[in-house]
Amino acid sequence: MEWTKEEIKFLKTLSNPDKIQVFLDTISYNPNYECRSPRWVMKKRSAHCFEGALFAAAALEFIGYRPLIVDMRAVNDDDHVIAVFKENGHWGAVAKSNFTSLRFREPVYRTLRELVMSYFDFFFNVYGEKTLRSYSLPFDLSKFKSRHWATTDEDLEYIGDKIESLHHFPVLSNKMIRELYKASNSMLKAGLLGSNAKGLFKPVKK
Repeated sequence: MEWTKEEIKFLKTLSNPDKIQVFLDTISYNPNYECRSPRWVMKKRSAHCFEGALFAAAALEFIGYRPLIVDMRAVNDDDHVIAVFKENGHWGAVAKSNFTSLRFREPVYRTLRELVMSYFDFFFNVYGEKTLRSYSLPFDLSKFKSRHWATTDEDLEYIGDKIESLHHFPVLSNKMIRELYKASNSMLKAGLLGSNAKGLFKPVKK
């Protein structure tokens, strides 16, 4: 299945990573446990984190980037998936999130780890616990080109299964984890600004 003429016309308006992010910021957050294609996101104007990353990867591919996603694994919280891109040898990211602080990153990070760690202090659950623990290398979605992942009506859970199976690199030692502070009340409030309560992870209170 290919993009329709109407879809191509719309995708042409998303001519750089920032415009892709603006689109994701303007659509609603999908609280449902499902994983629909970028075509569905365009049609419904709704996406959760994973769907948003897939849409961003598809939109980035349309304008000449590789369709790359990175999985960031969390504890007592939702994992986070971002679409990553490179400009002038530096990494940036486009993302959909129920938290304002886990979205766009300018392409100024020299390594993938630098990019991932830019999310660390802003990656917290509704109790303010900082929850990021590990990340994967970028996965190239063109490996699923034969399954028409960008335009299919098929649920894309198989992509989630794939990135979940990838090796993840830890970002903290056990000692660091024990000594973590919580996000401040003001940071928590800012992170939750405009969030969809139905889509928020319900952590176990310690």
